[in-house]
Amino acid sequence: MALFVTAPASAGTTLGASAAEKGRYFGTAVAAYKLSENAYTTILNREFNMVTPENEMKIDATEPQQGRFSYASSEQIVNHARSRGMQVRGHTLAWHGQQPGWMQSMEGTALRTAMLNHITQVATHFKGQIYSWDVVNEAFADGNSGGRRDSNLQRTGNDWIEAAFRAARAADPGAKLCYNDYNTDNWTWAKTQGVYNMVRDFKARGVPIDCVGFQSHFNNDSPYASNYRTTLSSFAALGVDVQITELDIQGASADTYRRVVEDCLAVARCNGITVWGIRDSDSWRASQTPLLFNSNGSKKPAYDAVLAALNNGTTPPTTAPPTSVPPTTAPPTTAPPTTAPPTTPPPGQGGCTATVTVNQWTGGFVANVRVTAGSAALNGWTVTITLPSGATVTNSWSANSSGTTGTTNWTNVSYNGRVGAGQSTEFGFQGTGTVGSPSPTCAAS
Repeated sequence: MALFVTAPASAGTTLGASAAEKGRYFGTAVAAYKLSENAYTTILNREFNMVTPENEMKIDATEPQQGRFSYASSEQIVNHARSRGMQVRGHTLAWHGQQPGWMQSMEGTALRTAMLNHITQVATHFKGQIYSWDVVNEAFADGNSGGRRDSNLQRTGNDWIEAAFRAARAADPGAKLCYNDYNTDNWTWAKTQGVYNMVRDFKARGVPIDCVGFQSHFNNDSPYASNYRTTLSSFAALGVDVQITELDIQGASADTYRRVVEDCLAVARCNGITVWGIRDSDSWRASQTPLLFNSNGSKKPAYDAVLAALNNGTTPPTTAPPTSVPPTTAPPTTAPPTTAPPTTPPPGQGGCTATVTVNQWTGGFVANVRVTAGSAALNGWTVTITLPSGATVTNSWSANSSGTTGTTNWTNVSYNGRVGAGQSTEFGFQGTGTVGSPSPTCAAS
């Protein structure tokens, strides 16, 4: 794999350039629809040398109908990055979340076959263009069991993760293959130990896994842990790279950001860090102001702390993993877990229906909306959602929006307008305030 290429700036004066001096990357999540915004791309092009498509490579975006693949938005991000000397993390090939309706209704052998075909087709399409793939995302359960999450993919057989990695290796042998998850930052947590045991087993049996991604969504319920460096070094000692893949920190504490960077730099196999968005207004948790740039694009104290830590960093040898037993207590509840898809009512004759599931926390929310076609296929759709007073949309994905308060209208984007009869697609948005339980309406267009 080639060394990281810096953006056109002097070494040590930007995040990506300073990270590259240490043989690492500093990246960000990118939304395709924001690439037309000059203020957004100015920071992106100046500061980062790795990008991760925020939603554009997920299953519902790349295969909205079975066997019909859509790459326009993901290619827009890949082309923007590679033409500017940046590299790309692929996110994600197999996941229980953001599945298109046709996949959600599958089970057993049919689902296993569809999953492996999806991995093969998408990874082959981008072969040679991806630095590392999040092959499997969020497959372990929260709580103190240390076991797998119950999902339609898990119910195809316990070997499904191994099968996914083998398919990805065959399709794109030059890319690093990662397992990616949240709430795996604290070494003593059962979920962390469960993932560790899986990776150890995979390495012992020759399953092709190259890296482990730690999302690291730190907040008041799931804070940065003093043993974070122990977690990174313990996994690295198994013979895999470690990557911090979706970093955001509630309140953007400069000290915590500094500690995370120092922990990565202290582990030789920590390849790099990706923050989950550029400005606070780009964050899925915008009300928690968790990123390195204010909504107006100005640098925050956390930015200065990160850059200083990168410039001062060294790379000592990897340490051996500590001896630890799974904890007896459950990890704390955290905001990032993906909520279950809503129950879809039977579609009416023709037309479409829409349902919404809300993940609400103090001061903010994430809403996921499912659009289901009736007895006839859709060529396009419009969803109308009336938000209560005080609720404001700050970000969205997989839909075009009109309005951020009160009555909002949402229309399909290029890859999810065509929905087969009885099938579904999804979009989502985040915001500030309290949204309650909105009642969306849907119209075919």
